[in-house]
Amino acid sequence: MAVEWARLKPQGAVELADRGIFLRGDGGCRLMLLHGLTGCPTELGYLAHWLRSRGRYHVSCPRLVNHGQPLGVLARTTSAQLYQSAKDAFLEARAAARAEGVPLVVGGLSLGANLSLMLAAEFPDDVAGAACLAPTLFYDGWSVPWYHRLIPLVDYTPLKYFTYFREDEPFGLKDKSLRAKIAARYRETSLRDSSDAAKFGYAHFPVRLFCEMQRLIGMCKRALPRVACPVLVVQAEQDDITGPRNAQFIIEHVGSPRRELLLLKRSYHLVSADLERSTVADHLQQFCGSLALPRSESSKAERPHAKIAA
Repeated sequence: MAVEWARLKPQGAVELADRGIFLRGDGGCRLMLLHGLTGCPTELGYLAHWLRSRGRYHVSCPRLVNHGQPLGVLARTTSAQLYQSAKDAFLEARAAARAEGVPLVVGGLSLGANLSLMLAAEFPDDVAGAACLAPTLFYDGWSVPWYHRLIPLVDYTPLKYFTYFREDEPFGLKDKSLRAKIAARYRETSLRDSSDAAKFGYAHFPVRLFCEMQRLIGMCKRALPRVACPVLVVQAEQDDITGPRNAQFIIEHVGSPRRELLLLKRSYHLVSADLERSTVADHLQQFCGSLALPRSESSKAERPHAKIAA
């Protein structure tokens, strides 16, 4: 990650074309997946469509607060706002699951995995399972630069308002063809132009957002003992951002009696889109299937008048 400096002019929010990915199913389960920090729902698109077409589940991948907005807007986002936006999406999904009479599974990628665990801890009676893809508690991957360890110190200085990390290869991807497409897209992006962020994520990472992420990590660690639902953790052995220690920490500290770990050998951080994405999708489908109602039972449970669009 290269370091860039800028004092961005005040930027206002813009109207986005969508709120995320929302797929209506008729299976016995509803699944909500949350994307990563500076990411977008697209990074979960493969999983969402797989689970809808093969599991016939209701799947939602909502856009977290300020993601897709100009970089200056995203940079001002706080940890409280991030969790609140996840909670708002969860409450919407919970209402739909209750109306349909089906269990609700929450999950996510990177930050989204952390948020899903926090939701499972806060709402133990409403979360049937938590699926954690490349959870981020320690930035200990092989591509993380040494100066990343200085962020806790930078948090107490004005530097955090003007410092940005520019995303660099491998972009969390071992898939060379997909990596090349991201590289080409990011080469055209500057600090003052993030117009494609809603679809492709951001080429820059505001350091002040990293500071907020540290607060969320602390909250997530403290919540782990209160996670009682079944937990699936998916971790790449060669993760360039967050190594296997992250998965092991969660497996050892959650309160759930059912803890499953899937280790991938040919993927980096973006396990939902990388070379083994079909393996991830298949395991996620099996995990949800073990928690889902039989389709005939779920069809009876859904009230005819409760037509809640996903």
